[in-house]
Amino acid sequence: MTDIFREVDEDIRQEKFRRLWDRFGPWLIGLAVLIVIGTGGYRGWIYWQETQSRSAGDKFFEAVRLSEAQNYQEAAEMYGELEGALGGYPALAQMRRATDLANASQNEEALAEFDALSADSSLRDALRNAAALRAGYLAVDLEDYAGVADRVEKLTGDTGSFRAAARELLALSAWKNGDIETAQQWITALEEDPETPSEVSRRVSLLADVIRANNGEAKADSEGNN
Repeated sequence: MTDIFREVDEDIRQEKFRRLWDRFGPWLIGLAVLIVIGTGGYRGWIYWQETQSRSAGDKFFEAVRLSEAQNYQEAAEMYGELEGALGGYPALAQMRRATDLANASQNEEALAEFDALSADSSLRDALRNAAALRAGYLAVDLEDYAGVADRVEKLTGDTGSFRAAARELLALSAWKNGDIETAQQWITALEEDPETPSEVSRRVSLLADVIRANNGEAKADSEGNN
């Protein structure tokens, strides 16, 4: 009798399993197929991204090589091909293209490129700030103090990575535009900052000497230190 009951129980379990499989089996098979396809598609996508990234990197470094050889036109064409590339290559290409324009003495065009980069909210702050600083260097010779300040004064905060360079630019621009008081304020800010790089300190010290000499003050400090 025990064997009969065992066989009946087994038949009942098999019948339940068959019904469950008839009901849910196709869905399980479909889900398994989707998992396989999804995994394969994801791996394919990753491979495609890696391939595109390597290709963009090779093209970018070839364009840089052309830039360093002063083949600016050929380099600009290659930088243009990176506009739709993955990752940060489009912004880096635009940065290099703007640098090439400046090196080719096309300063107004370069200024426009750097301004566009610094205003692009989709970029990382570090790159935008670097572009703003480069624009500031060009604006010193092309625009008045307000034009320089509009670009770099935001970089002069006490914790800003570019604060020394930005303050120096503002001091120089203020002096060039005859605003001695503002120039001295930025010089003081640099002198009081213990993290001001030594080369910036030397240049600013010379500028301070020039300002004092032109205003009929005592012997320049740099002469007294010789």
